[in-house]
Amino acid sequence: MNHVLHGLAANPALPSEPVDRLIAVADPDLAEALACRPDLSHAQVRALASRFEEAAVRLAYEGRLSATDVNPAVQPRAALALLEEGTGRPQWARLFAADPLVESREKLAACPDLPRDVAAALATDPEVRVVAELALWTVSDLAARLAQHPHTEVRRAAAANEATPPTLLAALLTGEGLPAARSCPVCDRETTPFVHDPHCPDPDCELPPGAACDGSHESAAHDIQEAALRNPATPAAAAVFFADHPSVLLRQELAARPDLPPQVYARLAEDPVPWVRARLADNPAIDEALIRTLATDRGHDVQRRLAHHPLLPLDVLAHLASATRLGSPLLPRITAACPAEVEGLAASPDATVRMLLAQRRDLPAEIRDTLARDPDAKVVKSIAPHPGLSETRLRAMVERHGPRVVAKVAANPDATPALLEHLARHRPPVQKAFREIARHRHATAPALLACLTDRQARPIAASHPALPPAVIVELLADDNWQVVEAAAANPSLPPASMLELVP
Repeated sequence: MNHVLHGLAANPALPSEPVDRLIAVADPDLAEALACRPDLSHAQVRALASRFEEAAVRLAYEGRLSATDVNPAVQPRAALALLEEGTGRPQWARLFAADPLVESREKLAACPDLPRDVAAALATDPEVRVVAELALWTVSDLAARLAQHPHTEVRRAAAANEATPPTLLAALLTGEGLPAARSCPVCDRETTPFVHDPHCPDPDCELPPGAACDGSHESAAHDIQEAALRNPATPAAAAVFFADHPSVLLRQELAARPDLPPQVYARLAEDPVPWVRARLADNPAIDEALIRTLATDRGHDVQRRLAHHPLLPLDVLAHLASATRLGSPLLPRITAACPAEVEGLAASPDATVRMLLAQRRDLPAEIRDTLARDPDAKVVKSIAPHPGLSETRLRAMVERHGPRVVAKVAANPDATPALLEHLARHRPPVQKAFREIARHRHATAPALLACLTDRQARPIAASHPALPPAVIVELLADDNWQVVEAAAANPSLPPASMLELVP
């Protein structure tokens, strides 16, 4: 791979004429890079698409190719991409419905607004995978028909389709009211009864670990139920009976549903498996009483997930902050806190609570500045990237807390050029700070030259337009290909150098 050309292909300052030359000499990898340029003319798009179908597919998905630009006989995948985007021609669908390539028919089956005759043909396709793909995406009436298909893979796809009528989703979930399935992925391949070895030595085997069939297609039936429970269109009245199902996976899916009666959530809160209770803790539909119950649950991941609940009472948040390792995320309940609640959180005696509040980037100036003076370094690290902090305030953070806060101060969008140069000279050096400085819009040439001394910051600094042009040219011969590509993509690379590099 020519990394210089790949960098140039991404360079926004590259003139149009050298782009034409790159298109003319491109290989498939370079064509992919060129297809990402937002400034390609329509003529350049057509030229690139005519040479490389992978690039044509990308351009089709991005809406930069139209049906008049594509010949489905020459570039079938690009034509299928346009059909998937709803901009292909209906006659193409009829062409692909008769395509001998299964992959083309399968791709077609996922396209919206298929002509009825095409959908009907795909519904009787001899390849199950084509019919299953149709069942996953088709409209209600055909989904209802495919929900009763004799193969379990098609039924599983219909169970995941939100357009499948609720009565049939309930039937797929319970198994009642449908004709018995006649085949599944296991009995298609093996003589039953059969249980697939979880440690199967065959690298080409397509059966999942533990897949089993004794004539009742048990593992496939389980997969259908899992898909139906995950489907929000499945009636809750049918789903509630799975609260005591022996399958942990099914109880997990049930615990995530937001449409269950309170008594079912209460039953799931007593589930013996922590994974089920952790999924329940994520559920936005559980009430405050259940939130408080789960807040005392020491099962794996329950409290951490509960901390992200949008309706979490703030006193419970304070408890969770001290009871479990949350890291420093911006929690939904913190985001939703009203002004009075923000003041209360800022005054919390728990530094972790103050740190979590400091993740917000819209705090009132007085609270922002109060948190910037916090005695705890983790609070200061959290508030340091907040916009609006003065250079004096940012420098005071570094003087008080040293290397612990340098990288976060460097990430502040209002950090001045002088401050960034000061941080780049900090002793001891802070490697994470170099990366933040290297991508900062206010970084100066002296600061960026310091960043070039750090292995991880070097590729980032090489792409910064404030880097001196002579240095950018030198970096084109760097030992690190990432640095070479970044330098070639730098818009401050001298135009004469760009022209010299293009074949």
